[in-house]
Amino acid sequence: MARLKGRGVAAVNYPTGMNLGGDPSQALIHATTTGSFVITLSSVDLGQGIKTVGAQIAAETLGVPYESVMIDTADTDTGPHCMGTFASRGTHRIGNAIMMAAKEAREVMMCVAATELEVDAGDLVTDGKGRIHVNGAPDKGIAVLDVALAAHFKHGKTISGRGMYLKPKSEVVPETGEMDPDSCQAHACTIAEVEVDDETGDVTVLKMTNAYEIGRAMNPALAHQQIVGGAWMGISHALYETTEPYYPNRAHGPLDFSEYLMPGPGDIAEMDSVIIERPSSNGPYGAKGIGEMTANSPIPAIANAIFDACGVRVTSMPITPEKILRGLDALRGNPN
Repeated sequence: MARLKGRGVAAVNYPTGMNLGGDPSQALIHATTTGSFVITLSSVDLGQGIKTVGAQIAAETLGVPYESVMIDTADTDTGPHCMGTFASRGTHRIGNAIMMAAKEAREVMMCVAATELEVDAGDLVTDGKGRIHVNGAPDKGIAVLDVALAAHFKHGKTISGRGMYLKPKSEVVPETGEMDPDSCQAHACTIAEVEVDDETGDVTVLKMTNAYEIGRAMNPALAHQQIVGGAWMGISHALYETTEPYYPNRAHGPLDFSEYLMPGPGDIAEMDSVIIERPSSNGPYGAKGIGEMTANSPIPAIANAIFDACGVRVTSMPITPEKILRGLDALRGNPN
């Protein structure tokens, strides 16, 4: 018996968004009488962090503290239209819509502040801490709260904005096949280190080293968490998950989640990940999508590492001990 170690590498590029007749998302924003801002979306937060990142984008655009922004995901009956949470489009599409809505709301906010201060709106800046003041004269200013109150009760104005991001559908050029199906592309590379037991066929993923180019990381902590979560999914797809282990034969498939194999907390590998920032020209503050591709590059990297360790090339998922042992038998001239 031997425990064979191997290393494998895989790289991917991943599109942000889809080419579905425009792939639009909308956002609405309004200020309350307490000086906070509510952003209404129909976009679903699946745990990827769109509520956090959306609030960050709005706060940066409005020039107000992050804590003063609330995200209301509403529902598809009452909220503004969104194509959906898929295609790694959330930060790019929804973030752009939020930024557009926030710019419109900021314009109203600054106009009301200018009226209150009796200055030109173009001379005003926000400090990001809840105040608006004359550029170069921080003492001549007004709190965002007071601007919101004045807008509501004195000027009869709604500090609000609407945003809709739309990438026009790209039709195929018949002569060349040319088209533009996405908005931008993110990139990733994973190096997997594994250990293969040549007696049992068991595979242990020892370490993953990842590099992700995602435009600009709106929230680096969330991005790193997505990399770890995606790597877990990649390990799960590569080595565990299946509903049809002998497809097209339906035998021995799991009947419920108690029989559906997935890695546990102890099976996650050591992680070393870096984020490379090369801002997108059309993303909100340069952002691209990261979500789905974090589960992609780990899978072929693990498969390549297994091949490097024991010489067995498995071309179907999951890479089970049975497949590895059959491959080892074939290499030894003992097929069965």
